[in-house]
Amino acid sequence: MGDTVALIGLGLLGSALNRRGFDVAPDRLRQHTERGGFAARSPADAARGATVVMTCLMTADIVRDVLLGPDGALEVATPGVVVIDCSTIHPDASAALAAELGRRGIAMLDAPVGGSSGQARRREAPVVVGGDRAVFERGRPFLGAIAQRARITSARAARAPGRSSSSTWCLGSTAWPWRKASSSACARASMDVKGERMLDGDYEPEGKLAQHLKDVELMLEVGHAAGAPLLATALHRQLLLAGVAGGRGERDNSSIMAVLRALIAAPR
Repeated sequence: MGDTVALIGLGLLGSALNRRGFDVAPDRLRQHTERGGFAARSPADAARGATVVMTCLMTADIVRDVLLGPDGALEVATPGVVVIDCSTIHPDASAALAAELGRRGIAMLDAPVGGSSGQARRREAPVVVGGDRAVFERGRPFLGAIAQRARITSARAARAPGRSSSSTWCLGSTAWPWRKASSSACARASMDVKGERMLDGDYEPEGKLAQHLKDVELMLEVGHAAGAPLLATALHRQLLLAGVAGGRGERDNSSIMAVLRALIAAPR
């Protein structure tokens, strides 16, 4: 018998997977069924009979609540169930959750997903996984639905202070700097996607600017705890704050270019 997958969190990234899923937002559940997915009434309902539970949520508290809270997914967990958390949350919170699940005999993979929902739908999203290698091999087919190649780092969590920022580049308002950088060895598919969006002014959301601000603030928090001065990241946060204040929070995070353009055009 094959694995049954429950997906909890049907935002931009979670919506890239057509599985049995749950979200607190009725519109997201409706859109999920329109894409061919199956809507559940609660996390527990989504996870009933599932052998793999994938979470893709905004914060560590929400992840913990949908798994272990009232009517949580793990209330009805199948013996041997694997949790794959694709959320971007604090590394300490992720490690603590993995340890708590481990004490309950439940294996967890820490698998934060980079890139955008569009990349996930095209199986181009970068995924770096922390966890036991045997569990990773079991989870690989499901990660393969959003990533052409998922990589495991070690038994430790995959999160690092610079992970989130590596997906977005602010390269100026002309084509030359972006094209020059994208031809280098450090180019990424997400750089191509976001670079084109920045140049074209196409800010239909595939990764919201407000969510990117949350990720950058996590990076600064981790960097501060490690005593690492993240000067460029601090500037990045200021630009994102300006974008949210300017009403761009629900737009694609490539709209940070519009923030830069507005600063350049601002009257002196």
